[in-house]
Amino acid sequence: MAAPRTSAAPRIAEARPAAEPAFAPDDLAGPGLRTFFSIAQRWGLDTRQEQILLGSPARSTFFRWKRGDIGIVPHDLIERLSYLLGIYKALQVLLPVPERADAWVKRPNSATPFGGQTPLEHMLGGQVVDLYRVRQYLDAERGG
Repeated sequence: MAAPRTSAAPRIAEARPAAEPAFAPDDLAGPGLRTFFSIAQRWGLDTRQEQILLGSPARSTFFRWKRGDIGIVPHDLIERLSYLLGIYKALQVLLPVPERADAWVKRPNSATPFGGQTPLEHMLGGQVVDLYRVRQYLDAERGG
């Protein structure tokens, strides 16, 4: 005799709250901005250059960030900071003399992505992709 067929009712999984990430992107903004402003000083950037690299925030927002009053930040700021800090780190690896590493961003470069511009001029195009290309170039130079 065959076992009776039962229709299995669809099971609905119990809704569980999504696990909270260990940190939120906004948690990275404060340390990232403090590090960026330190790097900007080493690179000899002026206020306008700093603003462009950070995505051209309003002046009041920019100066709040510079004072350490961060609050909620746009998503692309975290991405920009990631690229900028990665550029700095790559330069420290490639050019272990700090003065040479810091000066690199302001030296004309004939490599493909720069076409005779300085890497800083390239980054000051204002788009995230401009930072990405410099980071990508340096990562390739590092062999990574």
